[in-house]
Amino acid sequence: MGDFLTGVEGGLRIDWATMPTYNTVMALAAGAGLILVVALGRALLQGRRIVPDGWALAFAALGLLLTTTGLHMTLTWPLAAGGFPFDNIIFGEPSLVFGVLLLVASFYLWKRGEDLNGRERPVEHAARVAGPVSVLIFGIGLASFGIAAAGWAFTLFAAPPQEPISGVFGAYPWLEATFISGLYVLVGIGAVLFPFALRALGGPLWTVIGIVWGIAGIAFLLFGALNYYTHIGLVINTM
Repeated sequence: MGDFLTGVEGGLRIDWATMPTYNTVMALAAGAGLILVVALGRALLQGRRIVPDGWALAFAALGLLLTTTGLHMTLTWPLAAGGFPFDNIIFGEPSLVFGVLLLVASFYLWKRGEDLNGRERPVEHAARVAGPVSVLIFGIGLASFGIAAAGWAFTLFAAPPQEPISGVFGAYPWLEATFISGLYVLVGIGAVLFPFALRALGGPLWTVIGIVWGIAGIAFLLFGALNYYTHIGLVINTM
C-alpha cells in the first residue's frame, strides 16, 4: 500500500482519521468476482445447467461491495486527506464499474436466468445479451492499461517499511509496481478481447480471457486477504 504520510520524529506517523483505507475488501471482492465470471462463462460454454439464483446472489453480494466502496472512493476527492488522490482513480473507478456490471448481471440472472437453461446453446443467447455492455467492458480494459502504465511510469504502489511483509520490498518500489500493474494488464487484456470473443464463441479468445481473468482473480483475492494482515500491521505501527 502506498498511501502514507511523510514521517516525523521517531518514524512514520499517520492520522488514520483522515486516511480511510479499504482497498482490502475491494481487492478481495474484485478477485472473487473475476473468478466467478470465469466460472460462469465456462459453464455456459460447456452448455451446463446453472442455478441462476445462486449466481445472482453471489454477483449481487460482490457487486454491492464494489459499487458502494467504489462509488464512495470515486466521489470523495481525495478520499484520504493526507494525499494520494490518484488512488481514487486507480482503485475507486474500476471497482465502481466492475461492481455495477456485477449488479446488472445479478439482476439479469435473477429475472431471466432460467431462460439460459432452456436453450440448446445458452452461451449464444448470453453473448447477444452482453453485446451492448461489452463497449463499456472494452473501455475499462483500455483504462486498465492506462493504470498499469502509470504504475510503472511513476513507480506507484510501493509500501512503506512500517507495513509488514510488503514493507520488506519497500527499497525496491519497482517490484510492487510491476506486480500490481501486471494484474491490471491481465484484467485489461481480458476486457479488451471480450467484445471480439462474443463474435467467436468457443474460440481461442475465450481461453485467453479465462486464463488472464482467472490468474488476476486469484492474485487479487489472495493479495486482498494478505493485506488484512499487512494493513492492520501498518495501522498499529504508525498510530
